[in-house]
Amino acid sequence: MAITRQQVTQHPLLELTTGFMSFKTFAAAVELDVFTKLAGGREVTLPEFAQLVDLQERPTRLLLPALVSLKLLEKKGEFYRNSAVAEEFLVNDKPYFFGGFVQFYSHALYQGWEHLVGALRANTPVLAPPDGDTVFGSEDDFMIRYFWEAMHALAGFTGLALSEAYDFSAHQRVLDVGGGSGGIPIELCRRVPGLTGTVYELPHVCPIVEEKAAAAGLAGVVGAQAGDFTKDERLPSGYDAMILSQVLHVLDEENGRALLKKCYDALEPGGAVFVCELLLDADRSGPAPAALMGLNMLIAHHGGENYSDQEYRTWLAEAGFVDLEVVRFEAAGATGAVIGRKGTGHRVIGSEGTGGV
Repeated sequence: MAITRQQVTQHPLLELTTGFMSFKTFAAAVELDVFTKLAGGREVTLPEFAQLVDLQERPTRLLLPALVSLKLLEKKGEFYRNSAVAEEFLVNDKPYFFGGFVQFYSHALYQGWEHLVGALRANTPVLAPPDGDTVFGSEDDFMIRYFWEAMHALAGFTGLALSEAYDFSAHQRVLDVGGGSGGIPIELCRRVPGLTGTVYELPHVCPIVEEKAAAAGLAGVVGAQAGDFTKDERLPSGYDAMILSQVLHVLDEENGRALLKKCYDALEPGGAVFVCELLLDADRSGPAPAALMGLNMLIAHHGGENYSDQEYRTWLAEAGFVDLEVVRFEAAGATGAVIGRKGTGHRVIGSEGTGGV
């Protein structure tokens, strides 16, 4: 039986094929600082926009309808202004500024994805250092400027969503393992009175944590402790909550399970660990953000993929955690947290390394 045009069209394929055009248009606008220049409800005409972003008339005439079609700008009569989402997340002094994430993907990961077929065939990342190390160890200006800023934007909003989905008032000290610049504990500690936080990170990242905490008015409440969870035998103890956000997806199953065991050993009795990730469906059929992020691990890391909440539940249970649950929320960096608790009858192993603020 012939397939009629009413049953199937080429439009989904066209959207997939031209998806890179949408992204690079978006990234160009961020790099041109379009949304920050239009902040605060500013409205401009086409000639005013051209002058504002220092473009000639023709490229301006082509860029503006593209940004409107992507719902990044709005057009009313002859005037252009930021859309609500652009005003909230693409103005560079806003708390959840997303521009660093866009720039990191545009200038780093985009090039890696051009070699996806090679990575698939060889099961070898194209962006990771060849010696088996990770990109996180780099101290170059690009990583400081883009990567850690990108992760801060995602982590902050994840922390906001997590704090709305789970009541942290029962906890006193939270350790964010591999927590980047501290976006999650900063968000949690500003919202939960009496809560303090520590980010356990590589030495060159710790000053960034201190800077971000001070900027948030949380110096002495959120701090940093230098370490490497992939190499250190033990994690700092004395914490009744531990966060693993966008950490386990970087690891293969063996190393992910080993890290959860370290968390279990270090966690205070009655404490909880929170695995925050883009969670795959149980049948691994999606959703797309989680599935594609899994492919991103192939591009950038020697191990790792995205997993389902059922898989994380198994890992947690076999590490000794009990009272397992999943809380769902919506954030760009995570769609939920798989939570496991350490029984109150269990003693902390290796209590000599307390750390923290």
